[in-house]
Amino acid sequence: MSDRFVYHCALRWSDLDAYGHVNNARFLTLYEEARVAMMFAGGRAWGVGSFADGVVIRRHEVDYLRPVDYALGRATAEAAPTVRIELWVDEIRAASFSVAYELYDGDALAGTARSVLVPFDLSAQRPRRIAPEERAFLLRYAPGLTG
Repeated sequence: MSDRFVYHCALRWSDLDAYGHVNNARFLTLYEEARVAMMFAGGRAWGVGSFADGVVIRRHEVDYLRPVDYALGRATAEAAPTVRIELWVDEIRAASFSVAYELYDGDALAGTARSVLVPFDLSAQRPRRIAPEERAFLLRYAPGLTG
């Protein structure tokens, strides 16, 4: 079964730029939070902890579709406003994979992105191939892809 991973990310006051919108560079931080939750926490829940041992970014592509503001109307005394990030794996190769993202401000699509990631052996300081158990985990979030 393939599904999108959905992550609700709290916005921080420090995410804002001079115009009161989430700074464009902070979009990458929000995507990173969602990706780390999927790969590290989600991976460990499925018995795959090796991503936490080393994965590097090869490439980011980001499209900004609309500004995201802090939206105090969506905040409460207990919680900051959030954005919803949906992510999935859209390509798996022997030694790299790509993650696609959609960032929603309420129901409005505010941004899309794609990251190419490479499993990395930190002790040897070189890329490594995707292990079979990693591939099986990634396929869980890869609509339309097969082993």
